[in-house]
Amino acid sequence: MTLPAPRSQPLVGHLGRWGRQPLSLLEEGATLGPVFGLRLWRNTIVGYSPDWNRFVLGDLDLFRSRGSMSGLSPHLAAGVVQTESPDHRRRRAELNPSFARRSVSALRPRILEAVTRGLPSGEFDAVTWSASITRAILSATFFGGALPTPVLAAFLRPLDRPLPGPLVRRPALFRRMNRALAQALPAAPEDCLAAAFRDLPGGLDEVRVALSAGYDTTAHTMAWLLYHISRQPALFGAGQRELAVNEVLRLYPAGWLGSRRAARDTAFAGIAIPRGTLVLYSPYLTHRDGDLWPEPQEFRPERFLAPLPAWGFLPFAAGERTCLGSSYARLVLDTVLDAFEGSRLSVVTADPRPRAGITLAPAGPLILRREQPPV
Repeated sequence: MTLPAPRSQPLVGHLGRWGRQPLSLLEEGATLGPVFGLRLWRNTIVGYSPDWNRFVLGDLDLFRSRGSMSGLSPHLAAGVVQTESPDHRRRRAELNPSFARRSVSALRPRILEAVTRGLPSGEFDAVTWSASITRAILSATFFGGALPTPVLAAFLRPLDRPLPGPLVRRPALFRRMNRALAQALPAAPEDCLAAAFRDLPGGLDEVRVALSAGYDTTAHTMAWLLYHISRQPALFGAGQRELAVNEVLRLYPAGWLGSRRAARDTAFAGIAIPRGTLVLYSPYLTHRDGDLWPEPQEFRPERFLAPLPAWGFLPFAAGERTCLGSSYARLVLDTVLDAFEGSRLSVVTADPRPRAGITLAPAGPLILRREQPPV
């Protein structure tokens, strides 16, 4: 069975378009059917239907992370992200208790203190502010101040750069970060997340990856959330916040694309998938599928009053590799809204269109205004 494919270029196939405009390339592919092919640096198959998502994410032995795109960024090329089954299950079992919803809820006071201390006044760029405050939150919740803030900021800074910046290897930067982590892990307070990694074999690599994975994903989601809350202040109200967060996660999934490598020959709906094929799933496409989400381009939080489509909402992936930090990320976003509640937020000027890099980011600044409530 020959797969449909978007228009390509001689010799380079889809690589040129992938480097310049990956979202439009995926959107064109989606018009051809729920599964389509790409010619990248290796044969690639992309799908976005719930059945495809279940097929790819439901079998850790058939579809492996190692050899996929997840290892391209040096910030993520270690730890549980790159651990395969069955070792992956054991490592998750070690880390899950510390990142469960009940466990991370104890971090709310630390998060609120960090956000309240850094609340903006007047005009501010939600993208820049969210990045800065997310670094402060990571420092407070992981290390309680035991990790020097300039070291953490320097380590995470490459993730703010456009591609290929985040993919460049920086051994000196990593050595400096590893030295700082080796000192900060034993010095961090017991009620911080660092305690979960302190006695783990390979714990230093794990906490470094956790900081990286939790940075730009959370910061970009936070920026879009503040933008939409500014446009619809009623979303601060009781029962509205979670709907608003979910709708932001639907429209702008930080993990806009996930990848796996087929460990052996297999097939899906009559489509042969040879061993070694790069297999992609796209929360971005799934979340904008009109068959699953009516008027998918519209920001409509009330849609989350209805039951979710199975395997159709995966802002944190799904299956056994669901993002370890999903409860932590939701806690951070909710606590940020706590800190802003009562303020008057408005949009000055903004470019909220998504731009694809390692994660999904706003294409331009989101300039908002915060006016403090009268005393």
